[in-house]
Amino acid sequence: MERSSGLVEVKEPVVPIQGGTGSTFDMARMRRYRNDRLKVELRKRDYAAGLFCDAINVRYATGSRNMQVWTLRNPARYVFVAADGPTVMFEFGGCDHLLRGLETIQEIRPATSWFFFTSGPRVPERAVRWAAEIAALMAAHGGGNRRLAVDRVNPEGSAALQSLGISLHDGQEVVERARAIKSPDEIAAMRHAIDVCEGGLMRVREALQPGVTENQLLAVLNEANIAEGGEYIETRLLTAGPRTNPWFQESSERPVQTGELLALDTDMIGPNGFFADMSRTFLCGDRCASGVQRDIYGLAHEQVETNTALLRQGVGFREFMEKSWAMPQRFVKHRYMSLVHGAGLCGEYPYIPYPQDFAAKGYDGLIEENMTLCVESFIGDEAGGEGVKLEQLVLVTKGGPEPLTTFPFEDKLLG
Repeated sequence: MERSSGLVEVKEPVVPIQGGTGSTFDMARMRRYRNDRLKVELRKRDYAAGLFCDAINVRYATGSRNMQVWTLRNPARYVFVAADGPTVMFEFGGCDHLLRGLETIQEIRPATSWFFFTSGPRVPERAVRWAAEIAALMAAHGGGNRRLAVDRVNPEGSAALQSLGISLHDGQEVVERARAIKSPDEIAAMRHAIDVCEGGLMRVREALQPGVTENQLLAVLNEANIAEGGEYIETRLLTAGPRTNPWFQESSERPVQTGELLALDTDMIGPNGFFADMSRTFLCGDRCASGVQRDIYGLAHEQVETNTALLRQGVGFREFMEKSWAMPQRFVKHRYMSLVHGAGLCGEYPYIPYPQDFAAKGYDGLIEENMTLCVESFIGDEAGGEGVKLEQLVLVTKGGPEPLTTFPFEDKLLG
């Protein structure tokens, strides 16, 4: 596809891609589904268009990827999606070839960068130029509607758009609501990403020997992901022994010792950008698990199983919270950040916190069919000792919850 200032038609053959689980998914159909869902959500809120700069939102809107990690923090490319009109992609210079075959994009334009790294003291000037182009698109495709949904915009850009009569609204809500309900193609592609992730977990478990470091084990997981077409891992949550409790300690050069627990959260962006998010805890070496290790592992397993069974369409977030597994008091201080959260291209809507946090962070909503949700558990005594992290990725179906993650729990820790 060549750069153009006019509309272009792009067609791609429909070639289903075979997933590692044996399922197939059609990338072109998936892209059309996502772009359509965005437009539906824009129209629901009477927005003329959405302007998306976040790299994951751009990918959802178009199916395109370019320097994904770098563009997560540098808004070097962005997309304009008209609610009743074209999708216009503003691409990083010299990268138009990356958009070939994407039927979701009707026009390609060069991006006008105005973040400080590329613009320095010329940020205000370039922001004005950027805003004028967006305002012109609003005038051409908004039918007089000046309401624009944006996900990320710095003060200079916000002021420049508003000075041109553009009314700004929350674009992240639009995308999160769209992303929450998965198509059959997305579910099949997610299964493939999970398959790759579970292969990596198996390799970590095989490499877990006394003396191996946490960082070396994290490298095993990373290599398995990249080798199979995956992309990156969002966190470094892989720790052993006393570093498993409290949670959210990052992997280090500390060697794992015989008889210690190793806990990890994959947080893996796998093939096709799908978030393969699951947690497991292993025991290092041939030593039998201690009574304490079995107790805390059993509690974490019970929490995941109990809360998974509650994931049925039509259940409210508050109702789920109220019926969720009751955590023994000595573990409450070190509880995880949520009971459940969505997953798709990253951690997504919805987010259901613990009863202790619901008044401050919770909100209303319904669990819906074809949501893909992560059921979380961390069990770590506030008095110290090791902790256990477990997590299942679950599909909500008409018949009830279906775990997408099939990697087995540890028999020698379950007792």
